[in-house]
Amino acid sequence: MDSSQRRKSGINLPAGMSGTSLRLDSISSPVQPLLGLSSPVRSLSGLSNLSSPSKSSSSCSDRFIPCRSSSRLHTFGLVEKASPAKEGGNDAYSRLLKSELFGADFGFSSPAGQASSPLSPSKNMLRFKTDSSGPNSPYSPSILGQENGFSNETLTPPKPPRKVPKTPHKVLDAPSLQDDFYLNLVDWSSQNMLAVGLGTCVYLWSASNSKVTKLCDLGPTDGVCSVQWTREGSYISVGTSLGHVQIWDGSQCKKVRTMSGHQTRAGVLAWNSRILSSGSRDRAILHHDLRVQSDFIGKLVGHKSEVCGLKWSHDDRELASGGNDNQLLVWNQHSQQPALRLTEHTAAVKAIAWSPHQTNLLASGGGTADRCIRFWNTTNGHQLNSIDTGSQVCNLMWSKTVNELVSTHGYSQNQIMVWKYSSMAKVATLTGHSLRVLYLAMSPDGQTIVTGAGDETLRFWNVFPSVKTPAPVKDSGLWSLGRTQIR
Repeated sequence: MDSSQRRKSGINLPAGMSGTSLRLDSISSPVQPLLGLSSPVRSLSGLSNLSSPSKSSSSCSDRFIPCRSSSRLHTFGLVEKASPAKEGGNDAYSRLLKSELFGADFGFSSPAGQASSPLSPSKNMLRFKTDSSGPNSPYSPSILGQENGFSNETLTPPKPPRKVPKTPHKVLDAPSLQDDFYLNLVDWSSQNMLAVGLGTCVYLWSASNSKVTKLCDLGPTDGVCSVQWTREGSYISVGTSLGHVQIWDGSQCKKVRTMSGHQTRAGVLAWNSRILSSGSRDRAILHHDLRVQSDFIGKLVGHKSEVCGLKWSHDDRELASGGNDNQLLVWNQHSQQPALRLTEHTAAVKAIAWSPHQTNLLASGGGTADRCIRFWNTTNGHQLNSIDTGSQVCNLMWSKTVNELVSTHGYSQNQIMVWKYSSMAKVATLTGHSLRVLYLAMSPDGQTIVTGAGDETLRFWNVFPSVKTPAPVKDSGLWSLGRTQIR
């Protein structure tokens, strides 16, 4: 074949090679789709430029065309537009390659301004995308992650944020509920009884039937400063303005014992399995044991001002105390000196909560000059995180069912906030109280919280998911707590 013949065929052959040396036999079945194109390419037998008549049925082709049915070439996605042409770049090389392989008159190339042929490889090759139909590989993008630059189309879409009702489902009237940051006047028992200290009296409200019972009246010379149920929910302790700690049988409304020891008001109480601890304005923490005759069995002195926050860990091994001296102290079970003295807060520490989901994880909140929620590892005393909430932190409580916590706030927004741990992303912000939200308690099923404020109302909010659906509340009106009539 001379040079004119080679130009006519569109194929440049090396010197010494004749046209008969290059022959492609006809193939009756279509070629597999090329690089993700859905329409099959025409069979090679239809390309007259490429094949010459077969002279012998026994002759063999000098090219091997492999079967690509299992090569998953469809996973190499092709974009719509080719890369910008550069001198000697992709477009020029592609046109030259097509011209040499298929001939100038095959019709792959399109004049400028015309639509390209559907067979034209006008997309970038080797652009990998995840094959969702194939088996998972240990090196697939779903395992390597998107940070490595792979696209991941098989990831489950993120769940929409959980919806929390913005309004309380019940509001109770609580006359004489004090607006005092250092008191703790609301607690919810494991037997579904809510205790509230109003002035000189303690009232019990049954969440199952909404019955209100007057537990006690301390008289004109004393007042209620704190209430705390035992973990079993049978007995309730009451801290008074005179520094006494009383123990009452909640089911019979009968006083069991009165214990002395504090010189002034006992504003915070905390039970573990056997011991009742009380914190006072006299800066001391007393341990009380009902099994012994003495008023207290231990005394902890470490704060320089009133003790206003007190919580035992869930395993009873550590006691966290917060004071008006801006200190957060952690005590061992039998220690007389604090194991940790954490001084990062710049205001009074009333809000304290131990995580039920992670051992040795403690959360604390600071007052108006601090406004921060801080997280601590009590094993080594390291601060894990801190977030400025924008308002005085009055209470903290961890959810029993999910790894979230709720905080209540005072100056200046009086809001209730639900946080996701450990990202501290806000799940919800609830408003409704007109004064500082100083009191917080949680229902036994962990779904509902009750908040109290100096605006003399108790508000019930459904904020957390519950494993068991609680019985529906029959009455939804505004009840008077401490009065006999419905307002």
